[in-house]
Amino acid sequence: MSDSVELVWSRSAVYIHPTKNNKDNIAGYLSLVRPPDGEILISWVPESLIKLSKQDYESYVQVDLSLDGEVTQKNQVFVSKPPSMSVGSLARSSHAFSIKLSDLYSMQMREPSLGWWYGSILLFTKQAETLPVLFFHDDESEVEKRRTKTMQKKRDDWGGEFFMEKLENYVDIRPSTLEKGVYLINPSAQDTLAFAPPVTTSNEVSGPNSAKAATWGDLKWNIFEKLAQVTRYSRKASQSMFDRTPAPLRSMLNIPEVEQLGQDFDSARVFLAEWALGIVQDQEDFQRKNININLNTYDSHFDDFSIVAQSIERRNPVTLEEWESFFDENDGRLTVTAEEVKERIFHGGLEPQVRPKAWLFLLNVYPWDTSAVERASIIAEKRNEYYRLKRKWWENIDMQENDSFWKDQKNRIEKDVLRTDRNIPLFEQSETPHPDPDSRLAQSGANPHLEQMRDMLITYNEYNENLGYVQGMSDLLSPLYVVLQDDALAFAAFCGFMERMERNFMRSQEGMRDQLSTLGHLTNFMLPKLYSHLAKADSIHFFFFFRMILVWFKREFEWDDVLRLWEVLWTNYYSSQFHLFIALAILDLNKAYIIERLHYFDEILKFINELSMTLDLDTVLTRAEELFTKFKLALDLVNWQNNQSEDTKSQTEVTEDLRMLLSREIVDQREQARPPGATGG
Repeated sequence: MSDSVELVWSRSAVYIHPTKNNKDNIAGYLSLVRPPDGEILISWVPESLIKLSKQDYESYVQVDLSLDGEVTQKNQVFVSKPPSMSVGSLARSSHAFSIKLSDLYSMQMREPSLGWWYGSILLFTKQAETLPVLFFHDDESEVEKRRTKTMQKKRDDWGGEFFMEKLENYVDIRPSTLEKGVYLINPSAQDTLAFAPPVTTSNEVSGPNSAKAATWGDLKWNIFEKLAQVTRYSRKASQSMFDRTPAPLRSMLNIPEVEQLGQDFDSARVFLAEWALGIVQDQEDFQRKNININLNTYDSHFDDFSIVAQSIERRNPVTLEEWESFFDENDGRLTVTAEEVKERIFHGGLEPQVRPKAWLFLLNVYPWDTSAVERASIIAEKRNEYYRLKRKWWENIDMQENDSFWKDQKNRIEKDVLRTDRNIPLFEQSETPHPDPDSRLAQSGANPHLEQMRDMLITYNEYNENLGYVQGMSDLLSPLYVVLQDDALAFAAFCGFMERMERNFMRSQEGMRDQLSTLGHLTNFMLPKLYSHLAKADSIHFFFFFRMILVWFKREFEWDDVLRLWEVLWTNYYSSQFHLFIALAILDLNKAYIIERLHYFDEILKFINELSMTLDLDTVLTRAEELFTKFKLALDLVNWQNNQSEDTKSQTEVTEDLRMLLSREIVDQREQARPPGATGG
C-alpha cells in the first residue's frame, strides 16, 4: 500500500488552461489525499492520466459522485499516489502536482462572473513554487452531468466553494481584509497582522495613546510590504503560464522597458498575460483575416493624391475673438455649423484662453445647439450632480472604514495622483504642512489641487461602479482640471472623455487588444513592408504602442502639445479613431530606420519609448492626415474594384475594423456589470 493513498475528497471538471485556445484545455481531478504518513495532500491529476488505471478512474468517479465529493471513514477509497512537485519529468509533462497542506501559504479565489465564466483558484506555496491556475468547469464534464441528475444541489455554489469548505476541515483559513479573494492558510501572527488586520476606527489610531498610534503607523507600512509580496507571488504564478508560451514572449518579460511599463500600468501586465494565453491562435487568426493589400497596385489611381497632400497644412490656433464670433451676441447660439467649428479646431487647435469654453463642447458637456441660458442651466445641473455623487461616499463613514475594496481604490488613487504631472505648477510641492499627517498626500504638503484630483477620481469610482478607478485615469483627468480650474466642470468633462476611453481600461483588456489589432491591420494595409519587418521581429502584437494608446500619447508630447492633440482628436473630424492614424504616422515617419536597423522586439520597444518628447506635433498631425486621406482613397478604389468584379474570388477583402475607421461615431465598449457581491477588479 506504499504506492497508494486514501482519496478523501475529489472534484471533477477542474481544468488548467495552458493556452487561450479551448482545444488545449486539460481536464482533471482536484482532490485531497492522505498518504500512509497521514499528511494530507492537495492533488491535481489530468483525467487522461487517471484513466490509465480503470480502478483509479472508478474510484475518483465514485468519490466525486458522493455527497459533496467526500466519503465516510467506513468506506475508504484508495488510489495510486499522485505525482508530486519533486517527481520531475512526469509532473512537468502532464502538469500534475500534489503538495502538502503544511506547504500551502495562501490561495486566491476568483468567483465566476459575466466577464470570467469559470471560477478559478490559484495556490501559493511557502516556497513560492509556481502552480497552474485551476478553472472549475462545473457544467462541462460527463461526471458533473451525472452528478446533477443523481442528486439535487443544496445551493448554487461553484466548485471552488466546495473545495474551500472541505479544506476548512484540515487547515485554518483566514480571509485577507486588504485583498479581495486572498485567503491565508494557517497564518502566523505576523501574517495575520499584515494581511488581515482588524478594522480600526480613526479614533482608535489617533487617540491619546501615542505608542498605539505609532504601532499602527508601522503596521501600515508592513501591510504595504506584504501586499508587495502577494504581487510578487502572483507574478511568479503568472510566470508559470508564460513558461509554456513561445520563447519570444518569455524573453520579452525580462526587457527593462516591459518591466517599467508593467510598473506604470497594471493593465500592461494583464494585456501581456491575455496575449500570452492566445499567442498562437491570435497570430494565426491575425494572418488569416488580414489580407495584405499592396497599395502600389493602385498607383495609377493616385495621380491626384499628391495634390491633395500638398493642400494639407496646419493653421494658427483659434483665438478668443474668433471663437466668440462663432456665436450669436443675443442668445449665444452657434451662427455657423458645428462641423465648421470642428474643422477649424482640427487644423489649428485652440489658444489657451479658449479651451475652458471649447472643451466643454468637445467633451459633450454642452450640446452644440444650445443657447447661453441653456448652457448655464446645464452647468448648474452638472455641479449639483457632482456634489451629490461626492456626498455619496464622503458621508458614508462605514464604507470608508470597513469596505476593503473602497479603501484599496482610494489608496491606488492617492498613489497615482502623487506621481501625476508634478512638474505642472498647479501640482508642485507645497511648503504648507498638510493638516492630516497620516494622509498619503501629506508628503506633498497642503496642496488643495491634489486633494481635488483625488476626490474627483474617488467620485468617478462611485459614478461608474462597473469600471471604478483604473491606473492611468489620473493622466487623463489632470489636463482637464488644469485647464478648467473647477472640480465640478472638470469632473463633467472627465466623464465625457471617459465615454470614449472606457474601453482602454476594461478588466479583460478587450478594448486595448481591439485597438492594437486594428493598428496592426492598418499598418499591414498602408505600410506592408514595415508590417512584414515587424512580423519577422516578433512585434505584430504592437505592445510597443500600448502606453501611447492607453493614455492618448500623454507621455509622448510636451504638455502644451498634448492639450492641442487631444482637442484635435475630440473633434472626430475624420474619424473617432484618428488616434490610430497618429500612431501610424509615428511609424511612417520612422519606418526607414526601423526596417534598416531594428531587428528584434526589444530594440523596437526601446526605440519607440525613446521617441517620447522628441516628436514634432505638427509634423505628426500633417502626416496622419495625409495617411488618412490616402487610406480613404484606397478603400474607395477597393470598393470600386470589387463592384466591377462579379467573381467573389477576385474581390479584395478588407477587414471590418478597417472600414470602421471611417466612422465618426464613438466606439462603445463598456465594462461589464460586476456580479452581485463582487468588489475586486
